[in-house]
Amino acid sequence: MGLDIKSNHVLDNDLRYIHDNLSIFEKNKLSNKNILITGCCGFLGYYLVNYLVKYKNELNISKVIGLDNLFYKKDKLFDFKKNEFEFIKVDIINDDISKIFEKHTIDFAIHAASIASPTFYRKFPIQTFDVNVIGLRKILDLLKDKEPEGILFFSTSEIYGDPTPKNIPTSEEYNGNVSSLGPRACYDESKRFGETICWVYNQEYKLPIRIVRPFNNYGPGLSIGDKRLPADLALSIINNKDIILYSDGSPTRTYCYIADAIVGYIKSMVHNKFEVFNIGIDKPELSVLDFAKIFIKKGKKIFGYDKQLLFKQSTDLNYLEDNPNRRCPNIIKAKTELTYDPSIDPNEGVEKYLTHLKLNGNK
Repeated sequence: MGLDIKSNHVLDNDLRYIHDNLSIFEKNKLSNKNILITGCCGFLGYYLVNYLVKYKNELNISKVIGLDNLFYKKDKLFDFKKNEFEFIKVDIINDDISKIFEKHTIDFAIHAASIASPTFYRKFPIQTFDVNVIGLRKILDLLKDKEPEGILFFSTSEIYGDPTPKNIPTSEEYNGNVSSLGPRACYDESKRFGETICWVYNQEYKLPIRIVRPFNNYGPGLSIGDKRLPADLALSIINNKDIILYSDGSPTRTYCYIADAIVGYIKSMVHNKFEVFNIGIDKPELSVLDFAKIFIKKGKKIFGYDKQLLFKQSTDLNYLEDNPNRRCPNIIKAKTELTYDPSIDPNEGVEKYLTHLKLNGNK
């Protein structure tokens, strides 16, 4: 059963926040358009679908189509009417998806399908690079003669690897410090190659592709079983168990709440030329330990959390291999060219995330 957004003020307010932070020009670009989203049941797809469907009539969107193989989930999360949203269960790597593109004119395509959690992409490395490379190319091949208005490829901030100190905050011009071998390479390098595919198809076929590099998104839609840090922290809070950090807690990140991120993704999608944008928030840069302390504080308030924070060594000897020490974006390009201005700080964002989980039965 899908989420009734009328019963969850967090999601409802977030969708309004997204809507209010898009310009009239950007909203008008979606009018009378068919929008296709791969990976629609994933973390990012969840918010994209909820926003586009909630404001479908106001934006005058023709159709919202979602593709997903339900790799992570047993159901599709959504319970919208057929005339609001068309869900198609399909494996874009192995199945024939050409009929979908024959049946529908696709004006905007969003390729958000990916295995993004380190725990899962290390477990499924072949599926990880297949969806980022083969899946991407299949979609571009099906669109190259269709004259779509925009194609959005979700890359990742992980393509920067572990940036040198002088390249933090990290701008889009930095080529990265990435290992092509090791447990994270299947994700990092396939995303890098995905960007190359996008550039080539733009050059060869003039496909209107935009690339976004997300920086540490968190919030509703991120399953508590996802195994990324915010999900693990939320899971401990919900179950009232000790929070265990498998590092010394010193690595730093800037954590971008999902509603701010979605604003940046939509702005990027309707941008008027091929471009690459860092989408995240540039401050504050928090240590893992400090981020965990915010969860503890908000957990006490929302769930009555009363357990401890502990440090342990992971039984996985490769757990921290190639894990970046710092991750902080330079978002000047997005601020300048997209008028992107994220504003939700981690204290507010974590409270939203935990409140959403409580209202939505920990989902």
